[in-house]
Amino acid sequence: MTELMGLFRRAAEGFGRHVHSIGADQWHDPTPCTDWDVRMLVNHVTVEQLWVSPLVWGSSVANVGDRFDGDQLGDDPVASWEAAVQESVAAFDADGALEATVSLSAGDQAAAEYCWEMTTDALVHSWDLARGIGADEILDAELVGLVYERTLPMAEHLQETGLFAPPVPVPDDAPLQTKLLALVGRRV
Repeated sequence: MTELMGLFRRAAEGFGRHVHSIGADQWHDPTPCTDWDVRMLVNHVTVEQLWVSPLVWGSSVANVGDRFDGDQLGDDPVASWEAAVQESVAAFDADGALEATVSLSAGDQAAAEYCWEMTTDALVHSWDLARGIGADEILDAELVGLVYERTLPMAEHLQETGLFAPPVPVPDDAPLQTKLLALVGRRV
């Protein structure tokens, strides 16, 4: 499980590097996530981090309620991101946390699987944020490979959940990062 924590940290750090490089005039720039500008995307990923601690410690989605609805970034979005990700890392990294079960809106799930989902989301949204702010879009190659291997068998299910846009066709010889992004509906 320590390997999974290392992967989660790397994905979150990749997203965080882009958060730290957002220019003051870029917060309302568009992103590949058609409904979100840069601020809304950062808020989304920050809110996901805020959910980790209560879920890992036994709360259900119903218990948490609407506590994390709306803008959670406030006047200092970078600090809000940092606080949220530090809390999520601490929760996932606590003794026994990844062996627990979390109660999500779709039902109970192994915390380790939830951590994988969070790793995937941070990785994909790192690319979205990089594209939105004009930063380097190259993702961690090892993470891309691991996430692609885990995501490919679930591609049809991901589309059914509505969490990602339908897959985009790419050539068989496309780079692995392009294949992963296309699998989750990104046009590179």
